[in-house]
Amino acid sequence: MFIETQIAIRNNPNLYRYLRENSHWYKYLNRSPYFLKEIEAEMKSRYKLTPVDKIEKFSNRLDMITSIIDVFT
Repeated sequence: MFIETQIAIRNNPNLYRYLRENSHWYKYLNRSPYFLKEIEAEMKSRYKLTPVDKIEKFSNRLDMITSIIDVFT
């Protein structure tokens, strides 16, 4: 595996944890460092770190706050 790929993995704790849980990706990274983008995309979808997931989480929190405010009014 290339040094740059190893550094990128070590600098991203979520990616490092994802690779530890799904070790089959090491085979692809040893063949080509271009799989790193695919792994990052899969990791973000699995850990719900995509912008759509963040907006949905914010919306859920906002709904919860409005429901709490409605209870007190």
